[in-house]
Amino acid sequence: MARFRLTQAVPVGQFRWTAGDTVADSQANAQAGDHVWVGLNSATMVEGMTPLDASASSMRAASPWANVPLRNVIYGVDSVSS
Repeated sequence: MARFRLTQAVPVGQFRWTAGDTVADSQANAQAGDHVWVGLNSATMVEGMTPLDASASSMRAASPWANVPLRNVIYGVDSVSS
């Protein structure tokens, strides 16, 4: 189970999820209201994802963002993606 809270907008394929949304790595791990990113792993995750469980923390630790401090604040500008 890996669930993250987004602190910035994230474009994934044809979707664009906004800051404050919650993303899970599979339908089985998702809770009501979560977006499901089937290809989510340590290589595909983005900086603005705050882990919500141990699996998500492990995924972040194995990602390029492992040494970047977590940001739990959402700024309006981060909800805009190009």
